[in-house]
Amino acid sequence: MTDLYGVGRDEPRPGRIVVGVSGSLGSLAALHRAVAEGRATGAEVLAVLAWIPPGGEHGYRLAPCPPLLATWQEDAAARLREALDEAFGGAPTGVRFSARVIRGDSGPALVHTADRAADLLVVGAGGGSRLRRGLRPSVTAHCVRRAACPVLAVPRPTLHRELAAFHRRHLRHLPTAPAPSH
Repeated sequence: MTDLYGVGRDEPRPGRIVVGVSGSLGSLAALHRAVAEGRATGAEVLAVLAWIPPGGEHGYRLAPCPPLLATWQEDAAARLREALDEAFGGAPTGVRFSARVIRGDSGPALVHTADRAADLLVVGAGGGSRLRRGLRPSVTAHCVRRAACPVLAVPRPTLHRELAAFHRRHLRHLPTAPAPSH
């Protein structure tokens, strides 16, 4: 086998840590975990933000508009930069790091990018409502089922779970704190 890492070597190519980034708290937790793994193992970390045109690919094919497509691509790149700024104040230090914006559905784009058996795919472990899961399939579940490499599903941060519970109680007009005892 001949590859970039040497002529005739039968050694596998080194793995990468591919992490899905959307800007959500769950994806920021996954990004932090991926960078920590990269620092610990010396592996390169590749942050991926996948996007599709508003209305989906089918809608865009019905009425293509290249200037709008360029704008959406730029918006996706800006969202990735904002996520990196929120997580680390820019690109993380102390680790080999790169970032990529890919046009496509998140699950398939991540699985396609983490295509080596030695890769590690890191994703935030969802937590959306039943309605949201019914309308949009889980990226985490797709990656776990289809990836050719190990998948690390990072749970939502505790604060995020507590805020979601508070929001549910608020919507139902339930008390948000225990009632004072007399």
